Amino acid sequence: MKKGFFYTLEEEKVIEYMKLSTEDKLKWLEEINNFTNMVLNDKEKELRAKLRECII
Repeated sequence: MKKGFFYTLEEEKVIEYMKLSTEDKLKWLEEINNFTNMVLNDKEKELRAKLRECII
């Protein structure tokens, strides 16, 4: 990989997530998104967007 990022998860965490209902997964995603938007400053949000678009 020349751009973007990657990470690994323990198998137990993946299995735990898979057991969640769709509603719980969406609720978790919304909570994480709200938290992230609340704590990141504008420069950090711009960096995150560039990572997502594989610009950097």
